[in-house]
Amino acid sequence: MGEKFLFFISFFISEIVFNNQKSMLKLSFPNYEFRLKKINQKRFIFDEIRKKFIELTPEEWVRQNCIRFLEKEKKFNKSLISVEKKINLNNTTKRFDILVYDSDGSCILLVECKAPNIKIEQNSFDQIIRYNQVVNAKFLMVTNGIIHYYCKINNIQNKIEFLKEIPSDI
Repeated sequence: MGEKFLFFISFFISEIVFNNQKSMLKLSFPNYEFRLKKINQKRFIFDEIRKKFIELTPEEWVRQNCIRFLEKEKKFNKSLISVEKKINLNNTTKRFDILVYDSDGSCILLVECKAPNIKIEQNSFDQIIRYNQVVNAKFLMVTNGIIHYYCKINNIQNKIEFLKEIPSDI
């Protein structure tokens, strides 16, 4: 009961009411249009990558805005973006949020999305680093839709370099 109640509270907090219509919280991405629908009091958003409607949670709102940002602003080809695919990490199945490939199939950007009310802390970076041990992307992004962190992986020096933004030439 407690977890369900907390989820409801966090979901409610991440919504704003405009003219008696609920709209998701404004994120620090440009404004994008989305296909939305409501079924049995649940809201859904159309995922252009997975080609289906997905239940609209605060984290999904961030994920969909981030996908549009990568496609529209950073000019990544939609056909080279994967969303919520399974990976095997230390004999357990995990799912990454977003993975962008280059035209030769190499992983160039791994993205970890959190709900807007989730503070990005060390455990978020630990999670994406563990996932990256499997996919070996050159760049990482961690976002809660409000704050975005960008990193470049330097495997030679075994370092992570924080960046102001995702380079446009990756």
